[in-house]
Amino acid sequence: MIGFDLLELTDTQQMIVESTRAVVPGDGSLDRVRGLRFAAPGFDRAMMAVVAENGWPLLRVAESDGGLGLGVTEWCTLMRVLGAALVPEPVLSTVLAGALLGAALPDTVLAGETVLVTAWQDRDNGLDWTGGACAEGLTGAKRHVPGVAGADLFAVVTGQGLAVVPRDAGGLTIAQAETLDGGASGTLSFDATPAAFLPLPDVPALLDEATLAQSAYLLGISERALQITLDYLKVREQFGKPIGSFQALQHRATEMTVQLDLLRAAIFATARRIDAGASALQRMRDVSRCKRRAADLALHVAGEAVQMHGAMGITDEADIGLFVRKAMVEANILGSARVHRARFVSLLEEAAA
Repeated sequence: MIGFDLLELTDTQQMIVESTRAVVPGDGSLDRVRGLRFAAPGFDRAMMAVVAENGWPLLRVAESDGGLGLGVTEWCTLMRVLGAALVPEPVLSTVLAGALLGAALPDTVLAGETVLVTAWQDRDNGLDWTGGACAEGLTGAKRHVPGVAGADLFAVVTGQGLAVVPRDAGGLTIAQAETLDGGASGTLSFDATPAAFLPLPDVPALLDEATLAQSAYLLGISERALQITLDYLKVREQFGKPIGSFQALQHRATEMTVQLDLLRAAIFATARRIDAGASALQRMRDVSRCKRRAADLALHVAGEAVQMHGAMGITDEADIGLFVRKAMVEANILGSARVHRARFVSLLEEAAA
């Protein structure tokens, strides 16, 4: 578990960190993560039952709807810890589904009997979500659905409403693809799939919240990858001395540390502003800025880690290689750096007009 200073956390955030002990090994072991790679469904369904037991699907559900009523700050705290441990379960997607459905969240999910993930994305590397509805129910496709190989239910987001669709629904075809980190993502294709639509919540706001939580997951990946690399620099020797004593490498490590500190401050400042009722324009602008920085920095830290480890850094045997592959996959989820850079610029131009 990454080294949180618990004195900096609220009581609720400390509770969130403590709740991850059932999912995150205290010794930092990655054995479970290694064992789940490249084997369907890419995550442990029993661990998703633990997720339900911890109440995480209810994290962003209002107390009036039977949820925990916690904030975006708590969601980001949770995802940062899970990112540092490379937890492969589709926790973020399930929390998002809970936030979207509210009181309509199926009891079987809360009991840990079924796995529910969110399907929202209309096109590759886009932020569109309004497609998918037709007179008969659902049509078209939703792309890049996480945990698709092991999910029982899909919370499908369309402009007409929300639909909870079982994987054996008529007219639903599921195509899955192996990801670089050994997991699986997929596309749901609908052909007049029957669906009962629920009212839409504020979908743009909830997708932005999820994007910020994904940025926190990337932060956790980057922090742990840098720590592994710093530990390695202390033991790898060249010319009779640890390479961590070389000034050039010290400067590069310091720069990454500073950039991670800035990213962490930006993510949690943004989360607090959202919890305090930030305007839609401020929320969108700040979230895109955080996601762009988190994605770019995760890939930068991964590249630096490989260089500092030498050729072994990309091998399957080295733990750092797991972080490199994970960063390459997770950086594009909920919008790549390029997509969010473009949205940020568009929002600035809109504000200046």
